[in-house]
Amino acid sequence: MKQKKLSELTDGELLQAAKKKKSTAITNAVLIGFLAGIIFFSVAKNTLGFLTLIPLFLIYKLVNNSKYDNSELEDLLKERGLK
Repeated sequence: MKQKKLSELTDGELLQAAKKKKSTAITNAVLIGFLAGIIFFSVAKNTLGFLTLIPLFLIYKLVNNSKYDNSELEDLLKERGLK
């Protein structure tokens, strides 16, 4: 299925995209917190090693994936008076 541009979306589809963005951000925050907890537990137990690097790598990937520019979506919502 082909992705539409944001300007081509209907009002309902824009609201769904905004809701999905918000839920994705919350999920990423929970996962980052959980992984940070694993790292702190590992350091507290003096087991700093390879298994500590895995959560660090996953946190890095989550942070980089969440850096999408959402200003266009927010501008469209304000322009249409939806937010």
